[in-house]
Amino acid sequence: MGATHMNILFFLTPKEDVAHVEETDTMRQVLEKMEHHGYTAIPLLGVEGKYIGTITEGDLLWFLKDRNFPDLKLLEDMPITSIERRRDNQAVKIDESMENLFDKVMNQNFVPVVDDKKVFIGIVTRKDVLAYLGKKAATQV
Repeated sequence: MGATHMNILFFLTPKEDVAHVEETDTMRQVLEKMEHHGYTAIPLLGVEGKYIGTITEGDLLWFLKDRNFPDLKLLEDMPITSIERRRDNQAVKIDESMENLFDKVMNQNFVPVVDDKKVFIGIVTRKDVLAYLGKKAATQV
């Protein structure tokens, strides 16, 4: 296993520890999951586990505003796929270079990690990368 494999895996929060939503979820389920976890953005996965994109609080807010803030009951019939996503977090493959990972983590609060078939295997958070770099800097003083 090369150093780049080691590096991305070193930062990886595995799928089972990552809150995510699926394309079969309803608006209400997504709102409740985001509220429960206190996240501002959450990965959206397809039925076969593939990474589709990222749902953000902003996406939800625009969607609700455009529909004049419908009753929560109505949101049970609205699939999350009916929402327009403004900017998906860019994913990296497990064997991507650290340079690519850092490049992406500078512009988004988490980086989805996928395998060769685009199946979601977890995320790398900006917080984890910064904590690691902070520790590394502290030991070099």
